[in-house]
This record gives sequence, structure tokens and C-alpha cells, in this order.
Amino acid sequence: MTGTMSLKEDLARRLTDARARTLLLVGNVSEDDLRRQHDPLMGPILWDLGHIAHFEELWLLDNLRDGIRFGEMPGMFNPFENPRAARGKLELPTLKAMLDVLAGVRARAFAALELADLDNGATPLLREGYVYRMVLQHEYQHGETMLQTLQLKQGEPYAAPRATPVPTPAMELTPGTMVCFPGGEAAIGTGDRSAAYDNERPRHRVVLEPFAIDVAPVTRADYLGFMDDGGYTRRELWTDAGWAWLQEANVDAPKYWQRANGGWRVRTMDRLHEAEAHVPVCHVCCHEAEAYARWAGKRLPTEAEWEVAASWDPATGRNRIYPWGDEEPSPLHANLDQLAFEPAPVGSYPRNVSALGCYGMIGDVWEWTSTTFGPYPGYEMFPYAEYSEVFFGPDYRVLRGGSWATRGGAVRASFRNWDYPIRRQIFSGFRCARDA
Repeated sequence: MTGTMSLKEDLARRLTDARARTLLLVGNVSEDDLRRQHDPLMGPILWDLGHIAHFEELWLLDNLRDGIRFGEMPGMFNPFENPRAARGKLELPTLKAMLDVLAGVRARAFAALELADLDNGATPLLREGYVYRMVLQHEYQHGETMLQTLQLKQGEPYAAPRATPVPTPAMELTPGTMVCFPGGEAAIGTGDRSAAYDNERPRHRVVLEPFAIDVAPVTRADYLGFMDDGGYTRRELWTDAGWAWLQEANVDAPKYWQRANGGWRVRTMDRLHEAEAHVPVCHVCCHEAEAYARWAGKRLPTEAEWEVAASWDPATGRNRIYPWGDEEPSPLHANLDQLAFEPAPVGSYPRNVSALGCYGMIGDVWEWTSTTFGPYPGYEMFPYAEYSEVFFGPDYRVLRGGSWATRGGAVRASFRNWDYPIRRQIFSGFRCARDA
């Protein structure tokens, strides 16, 4: 909150901003393209819009009025009843009908917010506005999902409403440079209950062996070195699962890379251009990241190593909310908030440096880790199992740090994302680590 703005006013402002952004991202997309399933990996964007509305109705109206009955609204917009590959076959409403539902739910949610008790005597769902921030982050996250779909768009490319220019790099970083954590005890996770998801809690201490970690994410130039050295053909660089994926996928470059005039071009959201050297590599799966790390004589960091490198401040003995401190992200801090529509060259955001000396651990690209997604010691589900708990297990790998397509309110140093290690349509890159 800023100035004399009340908590309710701040939440209403943020929810209004989130909806404006959602509508901006899809505003120049035809209804046919919103209804179309452009790829089996992603559902129609019209489904996402309906899901946003029904999730908000469930949590800001139904579950506040009647007690928590469901984590996801049963029916057409339930993601478990209707997995992505099947959503293109649903009889979705018209765009006008969907927009009317979004507006109607929002009006009723704002009326309920006026009457809600958000102070310390409130229920945990309402206290400090938690449920409103949960719904807010949910809409932010679907904005990133819709951007993944729009990059897969068939037909005419997406006309991205670019509004944030990528700055000229203001600092130079030597490729492959690493910094060391000397080992010992540090903290990860958070005790926050105003915005953090249940899988980020509780804050707890870990003991880490000494490790080194890359100062910057792996760039396109770095990755080209791996490709030029036969990285996609050398069996010894790949895990068994990675090699099996590679034989099936039959790829020799990151997703959206195309050969051109003896080199490579990269297709971002709305344009095809040369593979600029110092931009973080994006759209690689975890298997590709692991193969590169092995080629470089390194490995992927564990998520505990990643978070310590991003947030631990040994001078104060505490965790920063963001690498630079506790100040909320702004366009000066990191490449977040969607409107740049591509990663920025390394060094473009000199404030985006952690206490350990790592650059860019928030924004640009999500970063793969070696850790499978599971609960922290002392984990307690809240407020519904379908967000985190049902995904715990060996099938999913943790990603950290957000991307250019992530809104600032949907990422922090403790935030845990996860996906299958074969996924490449997500805005994913990586940095490497090694034992020190």
C-alpha cells in the first residue's frame, strides 16, 4: 500500500489493474483465434478467460459465503475435469458472454470486498486480504499461460502490444563467471501469510555444502557453444530420461529457433530476428539444461541453492523478498510485467543483483533446478490441495525466478513454479552450479 490508501482500496486497485492487463493481452486477438486450440499443450484462450471468472466467483463469493466447498469450480472450467488437450472440444460460450461473466463476477466481488473483515480478527482466508491476493496472482499466472498460447498461435503472428522497451545493458558480466557460497546454514521459504502460497511455507533452515553458481543465466551465445560442439548428438551428456526425450522429440535447438543463412534466428512473441548473443537462452526443457550443464562441467542448482543465492543476505542473516531487497519490482528492477515480450540482454538491470552477487534471478526467464516438486518440512495445505499438493512427486521439476511474462505480483525469491522436465513452451532458461 502507498500513502493513505486502505488495504481494500489497494486490493481493488490491483484487481482492476490485473483485469485491464488480461484484456489488453487478448484485445487484438480475433474471437476465432481465442476459441481455437492452437496446440495440444495449451487450451483455447477463451477457456482461460472463463476459468479466471469462475475461480474468482468460487473464492471471492461462494467459498467466502458458504465455507470452502471446492478448490476448483466443478464443470466446464475445472482444469482437472478438462485437461488442456481436451479443452478445444468444449462448447465454450461466446466472447461477449464470457466478458459479461467476468464483469458481473467482478462487480459482485467488489461489493463483497466492501463488507469483508480483513483485520487481525478475520478468518485466515480473509486476514490481510489473503484470498484476494490469491485470486489476483491466479489471474496474473493465467496471463502468462495465455502468452505461451499466443506464441504457439497458428496463422498470423500475435500482434504484441509492446509498451516496455528493453534497456541498453548497463553492466558487463563475463560469461561463465561464478560466485561461491561458503557452505553452512541459511534459511529458505517464508512465513508470509498475506500473499505467499502454501508450498512456499514454512520458512526453515537448511545446511548446504559449499557451492558455486553462475553469476548470470546461460545466454544464447553460451548455448550455441554447446550446440556447435555436438551437444544434441552426444549421448554422454544426457541422462537416460533426457536421451529418450531427445530421440522422440528429434530437435537440435531450443524451441522457436530456426536455421537461417548459416546461423540461427529466434522467433519471439511477434517477430523473427537474429539470435542476439547476450540474451538469456529461453524455451529449453530441463533435459536440455542438464545436458548443457554436463557439457560445461557443471550441474543445475538445487532449489535450496538457487534460493540462497537469490535471497540470503549474510550481512543481515535474513532473506530478502527479492534479490535487490524488499522493494516491490518496478521497471527499473527487472524484466517482468509482460510488456517487453522477450528476454533482455544480460546486464540490462543493474539493480537486479543478489547479496551473493548473482544477476537476474528475478525476471527474463524461469530457471530450471535439479529439485523435484515436494512439500517443505512442516508444510500445511492452505487453502486448497489442488494448487500444490496434488502435484507433489517425482514427475515435476521446480523452476524459480519468473520470466518477462510474469507480473511482478506473481513472483518473489521464495516463489516455486513447477512443470514436467520435457516442457519447452514455457519461458524457461537456466543457470549452472557446481560443488565448490
